[in-house]
Amino acid sequence: MMMDNNKELTNNKKLTTWLPVIIAVSIALGIFIGNYYLNRSNIDKSIRRSYGSGNKINYILDIINEQYVDTVDIPELVAGAIPKIFSELDPHSVYIPAEDAESVKEELEGSFSGIGVSFNMQTDTILVINVVSGGPSEKAGLLPFDKIITINDSIFSGKKIDQNQVMKNLRGTKNSIVKLGVKRKDNPNLIYFDVTRGDVPVYSVDVFYEVKEGIGFIKISKFARNTYNEFITAIAKLKQEGCNSFIIDLRGNSGGIMEVAINMVNEFMPQGKLIVYTEGKAYPRSDVYSNGTGTCMENPIVILTDEGSASASEIFAGAIQDNDRGLIIGRRTYGKGLVQSQIALTDGSQLRLTIARYYTPSGRSIQKEYEMGKTEDYEMDIYNRYMHGEFYSADSIKTDNLPKYTTTIGRTVFGGGGIMPDIFIPSDTSGITSYFNSVARNSNVLYLYALEYSDKNFEKLSSFGTRQELYKYLTQQPLVSDFTDFAVTKGIKKRPALIEISGRLIETHLMAYISRNFFEEEGFYPIFYRDDVTVLRAIQVINEGKSIPQEPSDS
Repeated sequence: MMMDNNKELTNNKKLTTWLPVIIAVSIALGIFIGNYYLNRSNIDKSIRRSYGSGNKINYILDIINEQYVDTVDIPELVAGAIPKIFSELDPHSVYIPAEDAESVKEELEGSFSGIGVSFNMQTDTILVINVVSGGPSEKAGLLPFDKIITINDSIFSGKKIDQNQVMKNLRGTKNSIVKLGVKRKDNPNLIYFDVTRGDVPVYSVDVFYEVKEGIGFIKISKFARNTYNEFITAIAKLKQEGCNSFIIDLRGNSGGIMEVAINMVNEFMPQGKLIVYTEGKAYPRSDVYSNGTGTCMENPIVILTDEGSASASEIFAGAIQDNDRGLIIGRRTYGKGLVQSQIALTDGSQLRLTIARYYTPSGRSIQKEYEMGKTEDYEMDIYNRYMHGEFYSADSIKTDNLPKYTTTIGRTVFGGGGIMPDIFIPSDTSGITSYFNSVARNSNVLYLYALEYSDKNFEKLSSFGTRQELYKYLTQQPLVSDFTDFAVTKGIKKRPALIEISGRLIETHLMAYISRNFFEEEGFYPIFYRDDVTVLRAIQVINEGKSIPQEPSDS
């Protein structure tokens, strides 16, 4: 689930460059729309043949097929050229080959057919980390920290195997059977399981929990088909626990289905509020308003964003901000304001074609600037923001030349690319040292230690009934000291001064990773975010009663 045309090319090079585009247009306008080939004429091939403007591409294909010096596989030639035409459009219009269409569908549909485990391949063995409750593997009898040695009698241990290859073998057609040979602790022999593949849910609400008394925290990774139902369930459970204010974490959320985001915003809006509108060349303006049936219309809300928040995330944040319903805290969002339509083709491939732009209630198009066909430049935008210091200083964002808009109470907001936060929070660098980078970002030794620690201490760690009990136990263990000894065995020398600076950060990561192995995301995020400055600021804003924007003063 994102090339520059050289104007000084010779005419021959232009022909070489654009011929694939011409062929690709043939697919879009001919093959997949119903006019695969022109009716062939029986006249001599040397005589000029006429064609309509819509059939020129098919005419050229005919010439290549009939007159080229060698035999050409036209379908293969065309298939290779299709991505070229899409590369000349906007950065978000893409062609999805048939072999990739299913995985793209799974991402948004919220489920796939498999055995229902999460696993790790840090070593040369498939180590089961978690078993989906009620899923195929649990029903068959697999347990966390089982090691899968064979899949359908083929050995998948003792050699470096690509994770995608493992997934390909574990996933499959629903109701098909996969035979697993499993090594379990204290059992010298392999145990064999016949697992009947079934639907495995893919959750997009990563976690929800009471982050502080009365404040519910909900992290959403994408807007998929099931996200709204997951979201409503999270809200209901948090309210049962006594939460009456909410922090919605959209950091790193790259978007998804627009209608899902609209339905979620509706939960917070009184009747008659404009949520978003769309408009395109072939699509007249269409406004979407709240219907007044929301369950959280009176509850304070804060939205967390960063440079990874895009598309549907920006619809959500923009609607909340423009209607002065809550505050946006964090950093400027990605800036994707283009609406795509998914068009299925007869061979199983798909087009994801931009058909319109979406606008926030104040009229902002938050799509950042781009040039047709220059996707590489477009994708460098986030890197350029980083280099310009935007991640660390609000002053680096120049708004002088940006178009200005006003919210419902008259606050100024800016267009021109992304949603600007109401409260800027710089990227947190506390505890980051070269030692931390060497054990976390460069080698992932932190994660490997947590995995081995969980495996060796499985009996003790799995005895805790709640994540809070496990967390209390872990805080009493010499994790950082033990870890630095472990890191030495992986070739990373101790650096006491830097370890002192990074100690709290290292401990946080270790405890979060270990807790995840026993309580999944519910065990991970409360620890991982315990020092998160953006979350802490959101809590402060809610506790001070400042989550609702105030009308600007005249002074």
